Amino acid sequence: MKKIILSLAVLISAASCQEQQKIAFIDNGEIISAYQMKIDIEDKFKTQDDQFTKQRDSIAMVYQMEMQSIQQRISKLSPQKQQEESQAFSQKWQPVQQQMQMRQQQMDQMFKTEMDSVLSKFNTYVEDYGKENGYTFILGKNQAGSVVYGIEALDITEEVKKGINEAYNSKDAKTEASTDAATEE
Repeated sequence: MKKIILSLAVLISAASCQEQQKIAFIDNGEIISAYQMKIDIEDKFKTQDDQFTKQRDSIAMVYQMEMQSIQQRISKLSPQKQQEESQAFSQKWQPVQQQMQMRQQQMDQMFKTEMDSVLSKFNTYVEDYGKENGYTFILGKNQAGSVVYGIEALDITEEVKKGINEAYNSKDAKTEASTDAATEE
């Protein structure tokens, strides 16, 4: 009996000596959606995409008008001449179509690269935040369900959202200040 009490006392004292782990969670999607860097990138690419769409629509209109003109003209020609004219028309427009596709792919790749940068900065910020605030773990809540439930007291989404935007805005202000100083010189 003494051994059981003694071992229980040792076990309790060992358990109480262990360091308490600090754990919290964040809603990844909410923070990323409110991250000003992401919003700025989306706005920039929305503007570029709108310009590209206008240009593509303008080219498509010219293409349609020329297509109608050629169709009227070649309808009076022999089948062989019709085929030759159609091929010539297609060959004329093929480089334009390829250029438009290539430009769209480049814009998509640039957007993906910048969004990857957003995720990288987000991960770095959360890691630094966790270290600075003594967290053992910061779990991410998302649609996949990595955290299905957590008590509200452990949800640090708002603090991280506020902090990451403040960090982004202060870097933005520093960049503008250094650009202004270089311009003045």
